[in-house]
Amino acid sequence: MTKADIVNEIAKNTGIDKITVATTVEAFMDSVMASLAKDENVYLRGFGSFVAKTRAQKTARNISRNTTIIIPEHTIPAFKPAKTFMAVMKK
Repeated sequence: MTKADIVNEIAKNTGIDKITVATTVEAFMDSVMASLAKDENVYLRGFGSFVAKTRAQKTARNISRNTTIIIPEHTIPAFKPAKTFMAVMKK
């Protein structure tokens, strides 16, 4: 399902025009990205949590040059589904 499909589905189910729904979906995604960029988690009860996880520094190999490189510590976004979300997926 794409973002356009989500917008169409919400517009069809609510009767709100697609432009307003698309603006709302974009604003939601921007809010989630901004919160995660500030290391603030986003909790949506019954759906799941968007969290910022920190990956530790590690050593890796560049096979083509046969060298060792160090990948610095960095933060990545992650999604953890709620129990109710997982219950729906297991049906």
